[in-house]
Amino acid sequence: MGKRSDFQRVKNEYYRTFDPRACAPLGPLLQHYGVNDYAEPCCGLGDLIWQLKGLGLKCLARYDINPRRPGIPFGDARTLSKADLNGAGNIISNPPWLRPILHALIARFSAMVPTWFLFDADWLHTKQSAPFMDFCTDVLSVGKLRFLPCTRQDGKDNCAWYRFDREAAGKPTVFHGRVG
Repeated sequence: MGKRSDFQRVKNEYYRTFDPRACAPLGPLLQHYGVNDYAEPCCGLGDLIWQLKGLGLKCLARYDINPRRPGIPFGDARTLSKADLNGAGNIISNPPWLRPILHALIARFSAMVPTWFLFDADWLHTKQSAPFMDFCTDVLSVGKLRFLPCTRQDGKDNCAWYRFDREAAGKPTVFHGRVG
């Protein structure tokens, strides 16, 4: 979650993506890239899946480290293969923000298919982002989001969607400002 939060962190960084402000601005960019289907490797209760369904996208595969609903298979996202994606042409997820896990997921999935991840916007301005920026095609700012359903307060960090695509390596990153 956020680096300035003073609450105890949740196991496996499980924070729900139920805030509609997370996906609404993503729709036009997904359309631009012709995204129709995807896999969700860190789906939790499926909040993100429901939002993306509202944008007309179909989830072809879903996994979670600790499934919280029947029908969601266990799958450590760090070990999933391209076959586990069930033919999905993209990955879209709000992954754990812990850097060792996040970086492993960016490296693994972007080598398979274009990967869209929602996480803190500040990451972009750190040295640790450097190894990944060569194949980061897009950054879409979405601002502060609410990840805890039992509160009216937004998180303390701004968020952004990042698109990573190894096949587009070397092309400049396009920055999309916050809408609304």
